[in-house]
Amino acid sequence: MGAGPMGESERGETAPRCRVNYYCANGHVTSPSFAIDAEIPETWDCPRCGFPAGRDGNNPPAPPRTEPYKTHLAYVKERRTDEDGEAILEEALARLRASREL
Repeated sequence: MGAGPMGESERGETAPRCRVNYYCANGHVTSPSFAIDAEIPETWDCPRCGFPAGRDGNNPPAPPRTEPYKTHLAYVKERRTDEDGEAILEEALARLRASREL
């Protein structure tokens, strides 16, 4: 009783493991352990910042380039010219004026 990890006798022996260090661009080091016979991935997501981490501490992977947030107006301007916008505005104003005359 109390001689080892709980339930180890029922589950059997643990597989031999190795620890691998991964380094992200922010200088964080992550050391997950893998089974000796497992395929070790080239990159790993840093649990602290979410950036990709690689095994070369002197040359970590570059952080992903994120697109800035676009407003609804920015998307509209991609689809319509200023002249189109003016025409749509004039049509809407004309309808509004016509409905007020009734």
